Amino acid sequence: MTPAVIQLAAEATERRSAEVTDWGARIAWVIGLLVLVAFVYWLMRQGWKWRGALQGDLPELPVAPEGLPAHRLALTGRYHGSTTAGQWLDRIVAHGLGVRSRVELTLTDAGLDVVRPGATDFFVPAAQLRGARLDKGIAGKVLTEGGLLVVTWAHGDTLIDSGFRSDRAAEHAAWVEAINSMNQFITTTTEGAER
Repeated sequence: MTPAVIQLAAEATERRSAEVTDWGARIAWVIGLLVLVAFVYWLMRQGWKWRGALQGDLPELPVAPEGLPAHRLALTGRYHGSTTAGQWLDRIVAHGLGVRSRVELTLTDAGLDVVRPGATDFFVPAAQLRGARLDKGIAGKVLTEGGLLVVTWAHGDTLIDSGFRSDRAAEHAAWVEAINSMNQFITTTTEGAER
């Protein structure tokens, strides 16, 4: 071997990282970062609780009545959350509406039955349905254009948009048509009764 090669080999063995000599400072930094992460998590949790408290005037969610009529449509998929209608970033967390979950939706002549394993189930009476549309996003979830089924419904004095995504996205259009035609029929019937 040439002296240059021997010198390069010697320099390569000398280029190791320095050994840690200040373990106390390292441990303090790690503990500090863990405390910071825990504090940020606590702040997020407090914000969620605060939002729920602000929405405390929202009435309890209705439950499905016994003996629902035969269903028009059914789907399984994901529930992505609810927002104030028209404000896709104003998430509603009261009564468990902010919890994402699997969902089984059933549309009947009586209304929309929302069954959520691991979360609170609820029922939207047909008279409370205001319409449906295809959209691309709701608070915390953005999909491709038309990838989200958004159902608008009235609950107390609040109009709510709830976002669903079917396991088979091709079903969304049929749901929009069925809910909107159901809403038009109810509106027409109500206006006729008032006259």
